[in-house]
Amino acid sequence: MNRNRVRIIGGAWRSRQIAFPSKKDLRPTPDRVRETLFNWLGQDLTGAVCLDLFAGSGALGFEAASRGARRVVMVERDPEIYRSLAAARDRLEADAVALVKADALEFLRTDGGVYDVVFLDPPFAAGYWPRLAPLLPPRLAPEGMVYHESADRSEAPPGWEIRKHGRAGKVYYHLLGRIQR
Repeated sequence: MNRNRVRIIGGAWRSRQIAFPSKKDLRPTPDRVRETLFNWLGQDLTGAVCLDLFAGSGALGFEAASRGARRVVMVERDPEIYRSLAAARDRLEADAVALVKADALEFLRTDGGVYDVVFLDPPFAAGYWPRLAPLLPPRLAPEGMVYHESADRSEAPPGWEIRKHGRAGKVYYHLLGRIQR
């Protein structure tokens, strides 16, 4: 596989590739991890509304759209990466994908959307999870799930539970949900 390309592994765009720029902190979610994640989510996301908060390569958001998500909001602040996401969206004719050029934290503070699935694959060294976790509950549908990648096995913050988790090399990944009371 070309280092600056990632393959969509399922759905309508299966085997199509997405190109992305070479950036230090840009690490697309590997095929094997995406396959596990979408097995956890049930493969078919028909009708779901998803948020890819640190879109990067677009692998998670385009994968969700390929699997039938009704709407996928992809947030990216880097101008070069944002342009590459727009080019991929145009090539795929991904009408369900909305791109937003913004900082992830600022987006969460001002966005009024409610999402069934939120994908979080932030730069590991930035320590985003403690700042993101309190902003997510109002953005989640009642049964909404949060997928989170990190450099270590994270603990669930208060009010959250880890429903599934795994590890691939140096990447830990978790599927979290709110504890229903």
